[in-house]
Amino acid sequence: MDMEFLEAVFILPFLDMADSPAFLMEVVIGGLLTGVMYSLVALGFVLIFKASGVFNFAQGAMVLFAALALVGFMEQGVPVVLAILMTIGVMIVLAWAIERLMLRHLVNQEGIILFMATIGLNFILEGSGQIAWGSDVKALDIGIPDETFELGPMLLSTFDISAAVIAGVMVATLALFFQYTATGRALRAVADDHQAALSVGIPLKTIWIIVWSVAGIVALVAGIMWGAKSGVQFSLVLIALKALPVLILGGFTSIPGAIIGGLIIGVGEKVAEIYWGPAIGGAIEGWFAYMLALAFLMFRPQGLFGEKIIERV
Repeated sequence: MDMEFLEAVFILPFLDMADSPAFLMEVVIGGLLTGVMYSLVALGFVLIFKASGVFNFAQGAMVLFAALALVGFMEQGVPVVLAILMTIGVMIVLAWAIERLMLRHLVNQEGIILFMATIGLNFILEGSGQIAWGSDVKALDIGIPDETFELGPMLLSTFDISAAVIAGVMVATLALFFQYTATGRALRAVADDHQAALSVGIPLKTIWIIVWSVAGIVALVAGIMWGAKSGVQFSLVLIALKALPVLILGGFTSIPGAIIGGLIIGVGEKVAEIYWGPAIGGAIEGWFAYMLALAFLMFRPQGLFGEKIIERV
C-alpha cells in the first residue's frame, strides 16, 4: 500500500486535530447538534417499536407529511403557532386512521406482516402528500434566526443551537414520559405481549393511537427543524434512512440508546468528513453511519443499550 496514502489516513488527520483544537471542537459541536436531530427522528422509530413491536418504515414519510401539512396551512395565511397546532391535529387524526384501518386488523400478526404494512403506509403518505401539496421544494420559516456568531475561536449557528435545544427538550420529555407515567408503563406492557396487556385491562387500541400520535408529533418537530434548514422536499424521507444506523447503535427499544446513538453518528460523520474525507476523495458523511452500523451488527447486534435476545430450546 502506498506510504503517502497511509500517512494521509493514519497520521495527518491526528496532526491536524492537534494543531487546531479549536477547529476540532467546532466540528464536534456541529456534529453534536446534528446528532440531536438524528436522535429525534430515531425516537419516532423507538416509540412505535416499543409500543407495538412494529418497525415503522413510514416514519420518514410521516416527517415529510407533517412538514408538508404545516407549510400548506402557512401558505393559506394561518399564523405559525396556529398552523403547528392544526398540524398536530392532523397527525392525531392520521394516528387514529392508522389504528382504525391498519393496526386493528393486524393484532398478533407476524412482525414481517406489520413491517410490510408500514411500507405500504410509506407510499400512501408520500403519494397523498404529493397530491395535496405538490412536489416542489417549499421554504419553511418559523421565525428561528439563522445567523452565525463567534464563541471564542469557534463559529456557531444560532439555528443549529435552537434546533438542538428544541429537539433535546422533546427527547428529555419523552424519556420521562416513558419512564415515570402510567401511560408510558402501559406502552411498555403492550410491547411485551399484546394478549397479556389486554388481559389486565390495558386498552390496546387506545395505546396504539396514543403512541402513533406521539410519533406523529415527533415527526412534526423533526420536519420543522429539517424543513426550515434545507426546505420541505421529498428528500426528507431519506432522513429516516440516516436514523437506522442510530437505532442499530443504540438499540431498537432504548430511548437513551437513540440519544447516544444519534450523538455518536453526528460527531463521527462530521469528524470523518473533515479530517479523513480529503484522503479518500470526500463524501464520507454519506456512508460513514452505515459502515459504523455494520461494525456494530457484527460485534454487538443488540446495540449499546438494547436487550440481548436469549432463546431457550
